[in-house]
Amino acid sequence: MFSNITTTIKALNPESITKERKAVLLPLIDFIQLKVSNSQEARINFICTHNSRRSHLAQVWTQTLANFFNLKNVACYSGGTETTALFPMVVKTLENSGFKINTISKGDNAVYSIKYANNEHPIIGFSKKLDDDFNPKSEFAAIMTCDSANEACPFVPGAEKRIPITFEDPKAFDNTPQQAEKYNERSLQIATELFFVFSQIKS
Repeated sequence: MFSNITTTIKALNPESITKERKAVLLPLIDFIQLKVSNSQEARINFICTHNSRRSHLAQVWTQTLANFFNLKNVACYSGGTETTALFPMVVKTLENSGFKINTISKGDNAVYSIKYANNEHPIIGFSKKLDDDFNPKSEFAAIMTCDSANEACPFVPGAEKRIPITFEDPKAFDNTPQQAEKYNERSLQIATELFFVFSQIKS
């Protein structure tokens, strides 16, 4: 794993997570634990309205932290109720945490290669609908990362579990002096909570 990412991870403080928030994370812990205990792949699809910000941050951090905790059978995805684009500030925020990101194709919905280690498959980042062919069709947990997607998708086809773990949208700070700070804050919150999730898994 790239050293800057390891430094970022080691600086996370899971003790800052409230008891109420840990209760929200518990169904995801249970899902991953069940899969690990049964030697099955844990497929996790993070779903937001636009698949542009929070769902990508969650996908990238979950895949990275699974590797950090040496859990090989975790596969992470993301999708939206509609397609837009991976927001450039998310790319910049991840780069600032140590990820190496290359643009595979440009355009209205650019495609990015996001790497957390030299010898691991890159995460392919672009906006897509939750049922896109890029995503699993069955035997996965659907994690609803925003309130509007949670309300708009009471049923996610093929999902084994549907778990609402919502985060505040950093979009509220777009084009303000606080934009970079608030995106980093949200990214680190997501990373901290997912660090806690994986720290609870017994392999």
